[in-house]
Amino acid sequence: MISVLVVDDSVVVRRLIVDALADAPDVQVIGTAANGRIALRKIERLNPDLVTMDVEMPEMDGLEAVRQLRRTDSRLPVIMFSALTASGAAATLDALAAGATDYVTKPSRMDSIASAVRAVRDQLLPRIYALHNRRVPTRPSHPSVEPVAPRAAPKRTGGIDVVAIGASTGGPEALSQVLGALPATLPAPVLVVQHMPPVFTRMFAERLDRACGLRVAEAQDGMPVQPGTVLIAPGDRHLTVARRGAAVVAVLTDAPPEHSCRPAVDVLFRSVRQVYGGAALGVVLTGMGQDGVSGSQVLRAAGADVIAQDEASSVVWGMPGGVVKGGLATATLPLPDIAPFIVSRVGASRTTRTKVVV
Repeated sequence: MISVLVVDDSVVVRRLIVDALADAPDVQVIGTAANGRIALRKIERLNPDLVTMDVEMPEMDGLEAVRQLRRTDSRLPVIMFSALTASGAAATLDALAAGATDYVTKPSRMDSIASAVRAVRDQLLPRIYALHNRRVPTRPSHPSVEPVAPRAAPKRTGGIDVVAIGASTGGPEALSQVLGALPATLPAPVLVVQHMPPVFTRMFAERLDRACGLRVAEAQDGMPVQPGTVLIAPGDRHLTVARRGAAVVAVLTDAPPEHSCRPAVDVLFRSVRQVYGGAALGVVLTGMGQDGVSGSQVLRAAGADVIAQDEASSVVWGMPGGVVKGGLATATLPLPDIAPFIVSRVGASRTTRTKVVV
């Protein structure tokens, strides 16, 4: 059994989470708490396998509770339970930076208690299972991608003109580390899909922009894709790219979700392959599910390289693990080594290209 402690100052919300987990055969709610201070005492006494944590609570909020918890326990998974608002997004991003593992958003505008319970269950259960390396005991809503045998990619004839990155669970902190270590002079644009809802992606991009040497922005339709710039896919929109004369621009679409995700990594990777061919570098970071696997197949078939984050440094090794198990990873690297690898590959390819031209 996976034991869960539910922390929220609202009795209604606590009941909602308990009901959402009630039918899971191997998940058990072993306690509840009305604020962070009570939660810390119960964590010490009950030793749960996972905690759901409200963001805004009296006496001690979720952010401070995460900070205090991480001083003594660096591994206990904590899933924040956040409102889909600017203040909720800001507090949740603070909590993720402080060491929270993941987050779900509180249901809004639901027509019944039953629909709210389903919404919480659909978000929360897959994360609980992924964080404990277990399969969700329901039939997937999309076809799985069959692994392919490792094979050599076509030889690249040009340089790397774009870096495309996909991430999900654990991604905000991983992206902060990778993008923060890239130089402002990186001679290729960076395109990012992080599974996040609207509002969150805008605030995440603003935070990264303040912390990184590269310019970071939430992508807008028609925005130029240029070196020195990172574009983050907006929540609930797919990010693709297209050529407009000599330039490349971002194109946002409302195409159906893939792997229950919009934005989806596979959509971005396919688009990058269409525009850049093998002159791309794909990166798949920590995340649950298989988004990015079929897109990596497409990139590799075009002669592009794909980097996967290794299992030891991933919060969840679903997405990068699928790339590795499918024989699609050019390199499997710990998180601290990914930015230097990107710099080396992009810089080396540009140097090679310059020599050829001269």
